[in-house]
Amino acid sequence: MRVVFMGLLSLISLGVTQLIQIVVPDEMTGRMPGSSADRLLDLIANAMLAVTIFSMTVMVSVYQSSSSQWTPRVHQLIMHDGITQKTLAAFIGTYLYALVAIILRELVVFLDAHALVLFWVTVLVLAFVVWSLVRWALHLQTFGSLLDTTRQVEGITKRQFEERLETPCLGANPLVGDVPEGAVCIRAAESGYIRDLYPEGLQATAKRFGVELYLTEPVGHFVFLNEPMLWVVGDADKDAAGEDDFESLLRDHITQGDLRSYEQDPRFGLTVMGEIAAKALSPGVNDPGTAIDVITRVGRILSSYRDETKGDGETKFNRLWVPPLDAGELLDDGFGTAMRDGAGTLEVQHQLQHTLAGLMQHPDQGLSHAACAAAKQALRRALAAIDFPDDRTRLLEAAHPDVRAAVDKRGATHVI
Repeated sequence: MRVVFMGLLSLISLGVTQLIQIVVPDEMTGRMPGSSADRLLDLIANAMLAVTIFSMTVMVSVYQSSSSQWTPRVHQLIMHDGITQKTLAAFIGTYLYALVAIILRELVVFLDAHALVLFWVTVLVLAFVVWSLVRWALHLQTFGSLLDTTRQVEGITKRQFEERLETPCLGANPLVGDVPEGAVCIRAAESGYIRDLYPEGLQATAKRFGVELYLTEPVGHFVFLNEPMLWVVGDADKDAAGEDDFESLLRDHITQGDLRSYEQDPRFGLTVMGEIAAKALSPGVNDPGTAIDVITRVGRILSSYRDETKGDGETKFNRLWVPPLDAGELLDDGFGTAMRDGAGTLEVQHQLQHTLAGLMQHPDQGLSHAACAAAKQALRRALAAIDFPDDRTRLLEAAHPDVRAAVDKRGATHVI
């Protein structure tokens, strides 16, 4: 869309140039020879083609290196980098401007005696190109780097996490128990990840047919062909169907795909953060500092957690039931790889205990208890993997007193 917009803008600018030319006095237009505008247009046409190809090469190289160095799951995030898309659109749009202007010059639409406005509009286009180049050069200093990648993953994960908590369970009722007896199963028509739910459409369909819907599979879960995907409570009003199929209407509001998406799925972002930490802790990379950075970022994201089952106010979609986010699963998504792959690294486990101790102070009891259980498990793993006595002592001292009291130096859990 950005490329199309810049292309249209270049054509519009040439049209505006023709309109402005009408009101310019004849004694002014004759002062600028047509060859001046031709040289600028040739410069833009030659330079923009080379710059665009170079930018595309850099972009593809960054995509490939980021996927191989950090995790392939960041590829789809980097592809949506706004500055990169705007810069490429600016270069392609400018190239189109030069080509069309040269064609109009050859067709004698822009006469030599009326090249003044075309020249100065082309100068403005060149200024825009220079500004885009400067912004692109500054962006390349960090584009695709580890810090920039983790910051982008943290940013979109935190944004999706907060949006989800602002509308608990996507505006539906929290599904905390079993599906009522007598519910009719709606099975998946294909295998794939649940990428998006459209609660507005599901609510409208449920209201239309006089039923209630229980979505047992959350966003981000992989559903196989013919596996139960949602349940219908109540007898669907057949008179309301008309020419529409009830099951097809429900499936149309649940999008499946071969890849998970960051949209509506904050757990996916936490999983990607964990994969970056796991890659950093691999023997080939051996970068515990990155794992520590990921741990702190995950802790910052989870600090905004709220229990979705305790939401205040009226439910927006009262005919829908959606599973709430589970604090234990969120902790495992973000910290699970650091617990397992970094169990023998003192620095990583020290930061992990410090972060989990901070989350234990969270006002939400569910997250606090889940953080305590995760800290105990992480401490037992670390004590089993670390042999040096002084390191074990330091790790025990870094743990929360409640965690330290439940786990002794041998890594065994006391019976309480």
